[in-house]
Amino acid sequence: MAENLRDLGNQVAAALQATPDFQALQKAFDEMKADAETYKLFQQFQQLQGTLQQKQMAGQKLTDDELKNAHDLADKVSKIESVKHLMETERGVNQILSDLNQTITQPIQNLYQG
Repeated sequence: MAENLRDLGNQVAAALQATPDFQALQKAFDEMKADAETYKLFQQFQQLQGTLQQKQMAGQKLTDDELKNAHDLADKVSKIESVKHLMETERGVNQILSDLNQTITQPIQNLYQG
């Protein structure tokens, strides 16, 4: 049974990649990545986000300096046109994933409701 679910998951992943929303996201990412300086800044932002998230998940409090650094970097990155476009196109893919998650988890919701 688990193998069938993995196969279905692979099919869904392939179907997601074929959607116009995903293809637009791929194009936006490639365009952003073409500017080496912007891509480097974007990677720094992602790395910082990951580090801070891990720290929070471990129950550690973020320092004022960490929060200021994260805010400053987020502000800088969000002003770059190619990053703005990337984030806008990401919303479409996130909506697909949200809808899919709702569909997949509906049986669990039904179980607990009833």
